[in-house]
Amino acid sequence: MVTEDLQKLVAKFAQHAAAQTDAIWRGDANAANKHADESIAAFRMLKTHGDVGRDALATLFTHPRMDVRTAAAALLLRYRTAEAKAVLEEAAKGKGLIPFEAREALKRWEEGTWSLDPT
Repeated sequence: MVTEDLQKLVAKFAQHAAAQTDAIWRGDANAANKHADESIAAFRMLKTHGDVGRDALATLFTHPRMDVRTAAAALLLRYRTAEAKAVLEEAAKGKGLIPFEAREALKRWEEGTWSLDPT
């Protein structure tokens, strides 16, 4: 069951993942890095709840923003492999930053070098 605390962490992750992309498009690397740090911090907090926290993050697989869906999927490849790969494969079809990131995550997964959420 996803608690209110977990929902807040998921919302924080989504907010900062989206803000990171927006900052990149503005050319503001400092802001992008700060948002990246915040989204990773939210993910780390979700992980302290174990699989329940990861399941909460997986709710973002249907988020309206592709960058948020992709960020969540990239972090959940080990835990929710089939679903995460489907999200990344869909995102990888286009051109631009987010499709590139999706392709890179899938490439690392297939190579066996992916390590965003090790066991």
